[in-house]
Formats: sequence, C-alpha cells, structure tokens
Amino acid sequence: MKVRIMVCALLFSLKVAGQEQETIDSIRTEKSSPTLMTRVRQVQQYLDAAAMKKVDPRYIEVPEKPWRVVLRYKENVVDVDYSNTFEVPERNAYADWDLCFEPPVASSIGFWVGYRGTGISFSKSLAKNAGRYFSVSTTGAKYGFNFRLRRFSTSAATLTSISYREGEVIEKIEEKDDMPAPVWIRSAYINGYYVFNGRRYSQAAAYNQSVIQRRSSGSILAGATWYQSSFDYSDDRNAGFMMISNNVGRIKVHQANLGLGYGYNLVPLRGLVINAMVMPTISIYNRVKVYKYDSNYVLPLYEAESDDFGEWNRETKTWANGKTHKPLPISDDNVDEPDDFDCWEAGSETDYSMLRLNFDLRLGIAYNWRNYFIGLQAQYNNFTYKKDKSKVKLYDAYARVALGVRL
Repeated sequence: MKVRIMVCALLFSLKVAGQEQETIDSIRTEKSSPTLMTRVRQVQQYLDAAAMKKVDPRYIEVPEKPWRVVLRYKENVVDVDYSNTFEVPERNAYADWDLCFEPPVASSIGFWVGYRGTGISFSKSLAKNAGRYFSVSTTGAKYGFNFRLRRFSTSAATLTSISYREGEVIEKIEEKDDMPAPVWIRSAYINGYYVFNGRRYSQAAAYNQSVIQRRSSGSILAGATWYQSSFDYSDDRNAGFMMISNNVGRIKVHQANLGLGYGYNLVPLRGLVINAMVMPTISIYNRVKVYKYDSNYVLPLYEAESDDFGEWNRETKTWANGKTHKPLPISDDNVDEPDDFDCWEAGSETDYSMLRLNFDLRLGIAYNWRNYFIGLQAQYNNFTYKKDKSKVKLYDAYARVALGVRL
C-alpha cells in the first residue's frame, strides 16, 4: 500500500513539474521571439520616423496614409551616333561620315507597391526587338539613386557622309539602310545625388509622390555618376566598316562623373508641383578601350588589282600567292565589297582621354487630390567618348506616367 502511494505521489509531482516547465517555456518563447506583426510595426515606425525627420512641415507634407499603390507606364529611348574620318592619302581625299542608330523604344507597363518611399515594383515590356531594359530608382528627403541597364542590337542606321578631294566637297550622302550585320550596344548607368536643402525641397514630391510639396522651394544638389558602355560591330560582314574606322571593331568606355546642379519645385496651386533639375557633370575618369581587327584586305585603295591573289586560306591566313593582304578594289563610283572578307582580333589599345562635359536633365510634374495622385517624369542624359578619329555619342532618355492611390 505504501509503495502504491509513493508511486502515485511521484507521478503527480512529475506531471506538475511538466506543466510548470511548459508554462516557463511558453513565457520564454513569447519574450525571446517577437511576432511577425511586431517586426512589421518596428519597420513601419522606423520608416515613419525617417520620413518626418528633419522636414519642415510648412514646405513638405508627409501624408498620414503611408501605403501607396501605383500604376506606371514608361518609355525609354536610346540614340547612338558613331562618327569617323576616312582618309585616302594617295588620292589626297578624305570623308567625314556618321552613323546614327535609333533602336525601338523600350516601353513597359507595371505597378509599384510600398510603404512611404520603400517598396517593390514589377513591369512587363510591351515592345518587340527593343532589347533588354532594367531600372531601379529611389528618392528620399536628402538623396536620390538611379540605376539603368540596357542591352540591344540594331541594324537600321542613317548614314551621313561628306567626301572631299583636294580640299573641295565632291559628294554628300544621307540615306537610311541596314548594316550588313547587327551592331550590339550595351550601357549601364548608376547615379546618386545629395540635396542640401532637404528640409524644404524634395525631389520625391515630384518623382515618386511619397511626400507633398506645399510651398515653392529650391536646392543645390551634388551628384556622382558611373557610366559604362560598349559598342560592338566586329562581325565579318561589317569588315568594310571596320576598315574605314581605322580597323576598330569594338569600343568600351568607363566614366566616373561629378557634378553640381540645382533643382526647383514650383507650387502654383495646392497639390500641384512642377520640378526642374539641371546638373552638368565632368568626367574625372574616362577610360576608353578599343579593339583592333585585322583583315585579308587592306587599304590604301587602288584602281585595280595588280596581281592574281587566288583563293584565301582561313587557316594559314594567306592568299594562294603567299601574300597576307589584298588591295580592296575601288572605282570612282563605289567600293566593290568582296564576298571573301575575313577578319580577326589583332590587339587592343587603352586611352585615358580628356575631361568630358555631360548633362543630367530632369523634369517632374505631380498633382495630388484627396488620396490620389498622378505624375509625369522625364530624364535626359548624354555621354560622349572619343578615341583618335572615332567618336561615339550616346543619348539616353525616358518618360514615365504614374497614377496612384494612398492607403
């Protein structure tokens, strides 16, 4: 009987101890592991504090409703001008020519969802044959950041050429035609800027509507930009263009730019803001690398071939007569392009060129009523780089329309 009482007492004590331990573990878990909602509230409190920090409420209004859902439509345009000088000393002649490439507009539609100025977006491209385009941007009280990446190929080009002989103009040409092979163009753009008068002036009011500009104000801005691009037409079918481009087939550029500009928000009536920003930049680092290509044909150009070269051997890179280069035939009317062009990479040259002046221009318009808003933003950038007689100008611009609601 005593044994049975002792066993029952032991089991009861173990049960009580287990219940106490479960209670203690539950309390510890609640204290050591905040719920997901607690974490979300902490992030919201941080974003709220950051939005209202150091902002003059007489000039900048932080909306009470922090959530925003925005529908966006965007178009991005890139134009590339490639110019060069082609000389024929034997004829005392030369030609200045320019190729202009205008790929299809990269249009897209998407949406943005976020809290204050932080959120995520998704967009779908609507254009065909426009290449790949990717962008990220954010705008705060005293800062802004932009990243754009585009890769595309195009064959359509507009050729403008002026030929000279003995110092006189002998021919002018302007025509639209396709390159023998596509030209590949890649560009990456990273930009950041700082707003000195962030208490009273907000870029965000015009470009992402996370705040509302109540009174007109302006500010000086300091900016930095990293830009890199490549221009590649090194296809055998484009050998003729490489020959008249001083044997250059690819160009790569890296630029670091610093600038000082000014932005102004005009508020002509309640809820409406019109922003304009101008920032000239100087490239403090400008590295240009060109890739040279050799060919089985060579300049200078002769009136006629002086020898029977026979067939071209791609393995030995020689003609049947043992020579490595064959004069390119030419007449007074045109250059007769052979069908057996063969070209290959023959080295590269790197040059750190002089300072370049580029521009960052932006325009933004936004109108707020009740919990709704509509915005129109546009940005323009130009970049130039030069190596010897080759020069490339790239113009990059976009326009975006946004319609949103605050929740």
